Amino acid sequence: MERDPRVTLHVASPDFWTWVAVEGTAELTPVAADPQDATVEELITYYRGVSGEHENWDDYRAAMVAEGRLVIRFRPGHAYGQLPG
Repeated sequence: MERDPRVTLHVASPDFWTWVAVEGTAELTPVAADPQDATVEELITYYRGVSGEHENWDDYRAAMVAEGRLVIRFRPGHAYGQLPG
């Protein structure tokens, strides 16, 4: 995605007959380099939105840096797929 931001998200039903593909572009944040940087702050915002509060934000911040985490923003442009039969 760094070299070519064009991406496709493909989601299929359990039987694989119904599916959707969404084409768009990806934007990547810098890799988390410091527990207080903007990428870590965005990862915290994401975590809170999905899971609520973490039991130890200092540990979470350190883990995001140690693991080299980043955020990928997906900007949809076009969708197509197969409806249920």
